[in-house]
Amino acid sequence: MKPVVSIIMGSTSDLPVMEKAAKFFDEMEIPFEINALSAHRTPEHVGAFAKAARERGIKVIIAAAGMAAHLPGVIASMTPVPVIGVPVDASLDGMDALLAIVQMPPGIPVATVGINGSLNAAILALQMIATGDESLQKKLIAYKEALKDKIEKANEDLAKVRYKFKTN
Repeated sequence: MKPVVSIIMGSTSDLPVMEKAAKFFDEMEIPFEINALSAHRTPEHVGAFAKAARERGIKVIIAAAGMAAHLPGVIASMTPVPVIGVPVDASLDGMDALLAIVQMPPGIPVATVGINGSLNAAILALQMIATGDESLQKKLIAYKEALKDKIEKANEDLAKVRYKFKTN
């Protein structure tokens, strides 16, 4: 089994945030890999990874970073593979990471999700991969239908909650 998605994080301290992406890929049966690479501590490894990603069959890279948050942009500067940045709340409520990732210069795009939004990054990655794969499209459709079902169930449960002035 060869990975088609690569989850990269600056350090293993980001794993609790990125686990949602990993669990989603497991649920959807998408082969993925997880690695720790640092734009500042291991720049040579980041470069080697980014330059080889396409040849290894990686279709989307999800890169998490907090604080200085250079990892997604550095990777994007060295590969034609789409990069999705996940800002991690490591300081300043994650706003520093969000701004660092989303404000990329022209020619080096990084799709960016919300702070700690690894699940949305995984869903977006699957949407990218599934554009040419009907079986993956069906999995996405089923996943989104299940989201609707959760809301309908929530409303059924809320209907049972009683308050003196509640009208529904």
